[in-house]
Amino acid sequence: MRQAIVDETAGVTRDRHYGKCEWCGREFSVVDTGGYTSNSDDVFEDAIRRQVVIAIEEADLILFMCEAATGITDYDAEIADLLRRSKKPVVLCVNKVDSGEKMYDAYDFYALGLGEIWSISAANGSGTGDLLDEIVKNLPEDDAAEDDHADLPHIAIVGRPNVGKSSLTNALLGEERNIVTPVAGTTRDSISTYYNKFGHEFMIVDTAGMRKRGKVTEDLEFYSVLRAMRTIEHSDVCILMIDANLGMEAQDMNIFNIIQKNRKGCVIVVNKWDLFEKESNTMRDYTEALKARLAPFNDIPIIFTSVINKQRILDVLDAAAHVAGNMARKIPTSQLNDAMLPEIENYPPPAWKGKYIKIKYVTQLPTRTPQFAFFCNLPQWVKDPYKRFLENKLREHFDFEGCPIQVYTRAKKH
Repeated sequence: MRQAIVDETAGVTRDRHYGKCEWCGREFSVVDTGGYTSNSDDVFEDAIRRQVVIAIEEADLILFMCEAATGITDYDAEIADLLRRSKKPVVLCVNKVDSGEKMYDAYDFYALGLGEIWSISAANGSGTGDLLDEIVKNLPEDDAAEDDHADLPHIAIVGRPNVGKSSLTNALLGEERNIVTPVAGTTRDSISTYYNKFGHEFMIVDTAGMRKRGKVTEDLEFYSVLRAMRTIEHSDVCILMIDANLGMEAQDMNIFNIIQKNRKGCVIVVNKWDLFEKESNTMRDYTEALKARLAPFNDIPIIFTSVINKQRILDVLDAAAHVAGNMARKIPTSQLNDAMLPEIENYPPPAWKGKYIKIKYVTQLPTRTPQFAFFCNLPQWVKDPYKRFLENKLREHFDFEGCPIQVYTRAKKH
């Protein structure tokens, strides 16, 4: 899929792109940054350079891309020096090696002193399999197995700066400190804290200890999204906090999209509700506008709070625990078929080129998140609109509030 604009002109990538990649059973996130420059008067390039530095500091592994035809530029040498000082694992990749002759040009990059070189052609895909093997080999191991509370739901509190994440964490953990025990986090600066209070038991994955460095003040949006990515990946349910007076802004949507891409449960907390000017039906209208913004995935609990006043904080806990239960829900196949087959019979999939699609039965897949397989005679002709219909009917019959649902169509075994 083409997600970023590609052009011969330098400096095209200004916005960051965040994506998921899966290779050999390992899933990891990829952040595409703009090109690094220095001593430039261009306001965009100055901002991009600062964000590249932030990305390096936050990454577990750095993929350093160079271009075979241009050879080692001054910028390449400068970046190589930056990467050596970062002490992070680096995979050096030379792009646009699409012929045997270009392979000789790639050898020049050994002079950067970053170890083995991986020659690829991103345009036609050659060499990318070996490169992905190397990336997966250098990724840090998942420490989940070492977590004493690995079987408990992990609840993450995410959102933009200054929306009240730290205040909510402190409100939840501030009393009876004896029942709170810090557990080593699975990633740097992501701290998991055991929570057992008010009838709830889970791990709170918190980034309240975010370091405030002078050099990231202008790039708080990029920094907070990177931090959110780390936290989201190591959670089961995310509490996305937004400011009532600002609403769901672009950065909030970025974080929400990352929650969706990672297939995590979600609860939205509208904080600072005490400061919002209210009229009759204000909460209902606000909820409807918010759900319209989140469409099509808008089956999400929305809680209005004032963390400072400790207003409806327990509702947040109840909603997060409810979504965690929904994420783990397993529905017997007989129940699924009793509910879904009549719905399919009343509204069958549209015929395709004169052929009728017949869905025979449905079953839930043994996965960590709710996923369903519909077995039929022509699975390739069941299109996305009908899959959305099936998802909506699943939500109508069974409680999957706050959970992403994935619907697959598969060929019926004879």
